[in-house]
Amino acid sequence: MPLFGVLALQGDFREHLASLTDLGEVAVPVRTVEDLERIDALVIPGGESSVIDRLSRNYGLAEPIRRRISEGMPAYGSCAGMIMLADRLENPAVASNGAVQETFGGIDMTVRRNAFGRQVDSFENRLDFNGTNIEAVFIRAPEAVQVGEGVEVISTVPGADPTSQGRIVAVRQGNLLATSFHPEVSGNAAIHEFFINITRGDA
Repeated sequence: MPLFGVLALQGDFREHLASLTDLGEVAVPVRTVEDLERIDALVIPGGESSVIDRLSRNYGLAEPIRRRISEGMPAYGSCAGMIMLADRLENPAVASNGAVQETFGGIDMTVRRNAFGRQVDSFENRLDFNGTNIEAVFIRAPEAVQVGEGVEVISTVPGADPTSQGRIVAVRQGNLLATSFHPEVSGNAAIHEFFINITRGDA
């Protein structure tokens, strides 16, 4: 049985741990390099991506996470986690000292932070996720504004232009999965189940 880890530096990691446990999986918080080295797959939760970036570097986790991802470790990022799995950010946060936000990378995409507005603009929307109709919760959500050829677009929501494919809110590239929305908040198990299947090699 694979051991799932949830990056537990900031954000709603407890909800992801509960979601995985409810599905019968063994899941542990990841706060150290030692924690990271013992897991088989990683979930990067929603929260503040710039804080997750800073804390992961402070705790010496950023480079080891990049290495594990490059070696093929399955990873799933929701909301801020989607930002952290992007190879490129359209609008990275810039600290008062001029430091520019970094990501772990792994998915060949450009992500726009806070693409759907501020906290007060949070919303719910039904969408298709891999053939399943789900209720998705968007809270200061990002979107993928560009994806590479090797990236599968799983879900979109309507954009301002009705002739476009829509705004990209869920993607997959190999063992990596990312969503703009928070399945751990809505209580829908479809996304975590899909990630479990990816980790087991069944999807």
